[in-house]
Amino acid sequence: MRPLYYIYIYNISISYPLIHLYISLYIHLLKQIKKKNSSFQNIINNQMMLTIKMINLFLLSLLSISSAQPLPKLLASLNKDPTTSLYTMLLNSKDPYVVDIAAPFSWRRCPSVPRPAVFCFTAECTQAQYLPSPCPPPPTSIAIPCKCMVTPRNPRTGSCEPAQLTYTNLTVQGSHFIMSDIYLSCAPNPLFKSLPKGVVGLASLSLAPLSLQNQFSGRLPRLTRGFAMCLPSTSSRNGVISFGNETHHLLSYTPLLTNPKNADYAIGIKGLSVGTSSVSAMSPLEGIRLSTVVPYTTLATDLYTKFVEVFEEGMKGVPKMKSVEPFTACYEASAVVDGARVPRIDLEFDGGKNWTILGANSMKRVSGDTACLAFVDGGAAAALKIVIGAFQMEDNLLVFDLDRSRLGFSSSLLVEGMSCSNFKFTT
Repeated sequence: MRPLYYIYIYNISISYPLIHLYISLYIHLLKQIKKKNSSFQNIINNQMMLTIKMINLFLLSLLSISSAQPLPKLLASLNKDPTTSLYTMLLNSKDPYVVDIAAPFSWRRCPSVPRPAVFCFTAECTQAQYLPSPCPPPPTSIAIPCKCMVTPRNPRTGSCEPAQLTYTNLTVQGSHFIMSDIYLSCAPNPLFKSLPKGVVGLASLSLAPLSLQNQFSGRLPRLTRGFAMCLPSTSSRNGVISFGNETHHLLSYTPLLTNPKNADYAIGIKGLSVGTSSVSAMSPLEGIRLSTVVPYTTLATDLYTKFVEVFEEGMKGVPKMKSVEPFTACYEASAVVDGARVPRIDLEFDGGKNWTILGANSMKRVSGDTACLAFVDGGAAAALKIVIGAFQMEDNLLVFDLDRSRLGFSSSLLVEGMSCSNFKFTT
């Protein structure tokens, strides 16, 4: 089957097969006229030749214009909620959704008017149900025909509620593109406990088939499946998400690791270090995952204990303060305000590339003159040694390149005199 190409003219999408259909109909009409009135034969022949030449020129010019056009992108602002430290993006111009880069599908508050149902055994129903879930399985639908039931989950409380899979139209803030039939779940009211006030749902940006970027790329021709994310460090300034291809000279890349049992973004590191001291060597195949709903990076207990010891060694001479839950290593904030006395933390990748975490992303001011190492003990039974939390990703440019299965990372933009609130994507 030939690929289907599209041309965009004043925001109208035209497919080449459709153009060829119009051409065929027009030529067929000329032939019919020719048969009925032979006196017009020469005129018709000349007209047909002229028409074909004009059409060829038209198609060549459109192909040139189309190939020169940049790939489409959708930009949406990100807001940090000051109470929950969760991040929201706007859809349909005014509806805030919590951003979760690990959820298997998106969900929104159940409307008063029932939404259209998705039936059992459809591709979308299978895609919504195929991943193992910590939630109990939803009840079997007794409707005829059978309606697809799923179990959306609150990422903070872990609570689950059975609901129906449905679909709706969505637009990204500031965009005139309408994405039709985007599949998501209805969400009962109990799921909104501990989420930011006023949110209408949760936006999945995971590796799952029903994540928003995967569905958007299927609705908008030439939009790639990747997205770039820049989380803001304060609620007073916005960050940004860009759907589509993004490149920047600040980015380094590392492969994404996949696990058929989840839709998380995971990467492999060969080591973790503080300053010039190694904390732990790791296998690049031992994945560490990224999360926008885990507030601070968590480390398994044995790794956390050694990590704090090495960090405290690097902070010798800085006045210590009383610990503040959930942190253990706290210091006088005025002594670390500029970050100069805070040792750098490096996630080390193969090939000599490092994701460097500086003071702005390692120290959290928790009170007037107390700042703490913003890493948390994840417990002895932690499934992964490291989960990179949202605080460590703030004011870092991250590019999730799904087509090439890689993660692009910039380390702190603050070093470059930028932040997520003023960062400009390439166009």
